[in-house]
Amino acid sequence: MNTATPIATTPVVQLKDITKSFGGVHALKGVHLNLYAGEVHAILGENGAGKSTLIKVITGVHQPSSGEIYLNNELVEFANPRDAQQLGIAAIYQEPSLFPDLSIAENILVGRQPTTRGRISWQAMNKSAKDLLKRLGVDLDPRTKARNLTVAQQQMVEIARALSVNAKVLIMDEPTSSLTSGEVEELFRITRNLREEGTAIAFISHRLEELFAIADRVTTLRDGTYIGTREMASVTTAELINMMVGRDLDDLFPKLDITPGEVVLEVENLTVPNKFADISFELRAGEILGMSGLVGAGRTEVAQTIFGVDTPQSGTIKIDGAAVSIPNPRTAMQLGIGYVPEDRKQHGLVLEMPITDNITLPSLDEYTTFGWLNEKEARESAEKSAVQFEIKASSVNQLTGQLSGGNQQKVVLAKWLARQPHILILDEPTRGIDVGTKATVHHLMGSLAAQGMAILMISSELPEILGMSDRILVMREGQLIREFSRAEATQEKLMMAATGTAESSAEDSAE
Repeated sequence: MNTATPIATTPVVQLKDITKSFGGVHALKGVHLNLYAGEVHAILGENGAGKSTLIKVITGVHQPSSGEIYLNNELVEFANPRDAQQLGIAAIYQEPSLFPDLSIAENILVGRQPTTRGRISWQAMNKSAKDLLKRLGVDLDPRTKARNLTVAQQQMVEIARALSVNAKVLIMDEPTSSLTSGEVEELFRITRNLREEGTAIAFISHRLEELFAIADRVTTLRDGTYIGTREMASVTTAELINMMVGRDLDDLFPKLDITPGEVVLEVENLTVPNKFADISFELRAGEILGMSGLVGAGRTEVAQTIFGVDTPQSGTIKIDGAAVSIPNPRTAMQLGIGYVPEDRKQHGLVLEMPITDNITLPSLDEYTTFGWLNEKEARESAEKSAVQFEIKASSVNQLTGQLSGGNQQKVVLAKWLARQPHILILDEPTRGIDVGTKATVHHLMGSLAAQGMAILMISSELPEILGMSDRILVMREGQLIREFSRAEATQEKLMMAATGTAESSAEDSAE
């Protein structure tokens, strides 16, 4: 737990009784927030709690319907984001907003390029950018095009851009959702350095363990309402969850005690060169088989091969004891396999299409006659799914891209479960969604397993793997390293197997 205290006693930013309404609907109501120099202040809440709206009020995107904003004890009004930026408020978001065909230096100093005799001074601009990156401890060539950067590197450039305008307040909105554990640590190092320099940092994340690692205080919102502010050093995970959802979530991982049935999926010596080799395991009806490992271990590639995205060079896949060939996802679906991908926006949904179309897309044959789509039947089916999965939307005609992350994930699940698969592959099923929606997804998984569905769950969240799995497979560098029973698995053993650290000790303790 972080026990650091702010280096200032007067808030840099103070929000008093902020209310924001859209068409008579309160997105924020009576919200208070104090951000101090030299602190990391977490903002916590479920999807739809008002976090994004609050950020947009602080950064000048939205103007509050009522309430007051103070900057260094002076009442201010932001007509637009430029007003907020000029007063030292900057934000970086979950998805970086760099210009891909501009260099790092151009992105950092866009609109503020140094000039000599009316022309851009490329030498001065590159030097300025390099100095800012060096201040962050980041070694990047400022001439590199943004499209050639990783997500983590793009975020470093966003932070450098904030420093270039002398930002005294930095808002980080879900900055770690697409980062590896090593990249998260690097981001945390930079965040701590900025805190020590006196920057006031607002940090938003669904991952509670991250907040305990980086935040000094936490403010919780629920349904657009201010719930309270606590010191991270004196609050527990259970208390934060209760503040977020208004109820205890002791059943966050509601694993039912089920005796697995017959083997429905067998993978024998499956190999895709340069991705994974000699993978063998069994999956039974009514079982949740967890697959753990570090990012890049090959877990997703195994799942994609079973679903027909990739073609194995060797090995066998058997369903209900019979060897099958799965050359494409269509064949996988015909064999009763469903696949919820890790990246729901890129591979799981068509964001420009309404909820109805997304839910019914894999099952169009059920709603068509002689090539004609029965739109009424498709819409009614989608409406039933929306009610079943508690998808929060104005209607099933709403564009999927307008939904929160948690509701988008519910649409993906509804889409595949509408086909009633016998085998369901879930790749990071709760990534980027709030704790309340996670509980809903976990309850659904337990219910499906109880009905006999075989579930392969890939997750980087060890509590989820430990809480929901009957057995756990651990992969490392394209190899299947260990298998643990639910009873013997611990976070320490899984991490040892995943990293290859003290492997012999882990094996000894598991025996």
